[in-house]
Amino acid sequence: MALPFFYIPSYDPGDSEITLDEDNSRHIVQVLRMRPGEAVQLTDGKGALLTAAILDDHKKKCRVQVRAVDTQAPRPKQVSLAISPLKNASRFEWFLEKATEIGVSGIIPLLCEHSERQQIREDRLQNILVSAMLQSQQSWLPILHPLTPISQLITESCQDHRFIAHCLEAPRPTVSLAEALRQAAAQDNNPAVPATSQIIFIGPEGDFSSQEVELALEYQFIPVTLGTNRLRTETAGVVAATLLCIG
Repeated sequence: MALPFFYIPSYDPGDSEITLDEDNSRHIVQVLRMRPGEAVQLTDGKGALLTAAILDDHKKKCRVQVRAVDTQAPRPKQVSLAISPLKNASRFEWFLEKATEIGVSGIIPLLCEHSERQQIREDRLQNILVSAMLQSQQSWLPILHPLTPISQLITESCQDHRFIAHCLEAPRPTVSLAEALRQAAAQDNNPAVPATSQIIFIGPEGDFSSQEVELALEYQFIPVTLGTNRLRTETAGVVAATLLCIG
């Protein structure tokens, strides 16, 4: 049976004992009713997986002793999704949860011309990422970037492969993301060593503007489709995450 799993914002390898924050302490002591000697697992979201035993079952400052540390290797592919926040916040939060479970490395809320939501609650979204990481038993937490204007991100992106998924008629994408990934791999200098960083832009409910797509193409983004069906933004994000991380 898996040990109870908790997130700690930071970990110093020199620490043999850790005092947990109030939320984790309360969950361990009052909800799970764990006692001294019982074991838990902790992660800092940066690859450290700790097994620790409870020393002091204080409900606000539970103290644990580190018994073992396993450093998990980073994901072989660093996949970032730049996606416009949705007017319906719960749908965007659902996307964040699923993208984390799938294994993306970074999520960049994208401010576009047609974006209906101009602000995000970073603290709430960060908590959703943490919960999804723990639920899926991972030790790497996706980086949640600030809300970023699309023009800024297009000009600053330097990933090995850069894609933009859109539904505009002109210029209409003719290649699926799956096929574009195969073509990009074949064009790499060493196809046996796959690209290590990828990003895809997913637009808002009203799609990208023609000017935004033109700017992306100017900066060598590859236009792609995600199939023949018209997808909601959050569905498109999950499809893209799956193809980039697992496909």
